[in-house]
Amino acid sequence: MESLKFPAALTLRRNTGGTAQIRRFMNSLFIDSDIIIDLLARRENHAEAAALMAIIAEKKVAAFTTPIVLANVDYIITKHSSKAKSRRAVKSLRKKLSILPMDAKIVDSALDSEFSDFEDAMQYYAAEKHGIDFIVTRNKKDYAKGSLRVITAQEYMDMHESD
Repeated sequence: MESLKFPAALTLRRNTGGTAQIRRFMNSLFIDSDIIIDLLARRENHAEAAALMAIIAEKKVAAFTTPIVLANVDYIITKHSSKAKSRRAVKSLRKKLSILPMDAKIVDSALDSEFSDFEDAMQYYAAEKHGIDFIVTRNKKDYAKGSLRVITAQEYMDMHESD
């Protein structure tokens, strides 16, 4: 496994009437559907997904997803459980994750990309357009054609703990 270094929070110094104020920026994460499904369906990587969601719930990172991810999660969890359980879970997620908008430019970029999966390409270009720092997924190879940093939940947790 490659060694990843957790980037320190960025700071912006702004002069306001002779005093410099420091504003801290946290990492921004795009949360892919497999992370959420691992958590909700208690799949093999459940513990890592749960730890990541705990950090998100504590607002220690800014977490984002897309409407497509929420639709995928709803579809899968409904098949494994019930529609009612799925909707409760998605409503809970909606309170923790901000939704990235998707537009025609994102769709066109995905269509013109070298990504093998159109859905992953749309997720990637939404994250890229909105300046997301990391894509968090269990399937890193799905995003291999891009230049954004792609990590697993465990890799993010390892970086977070070493910070």
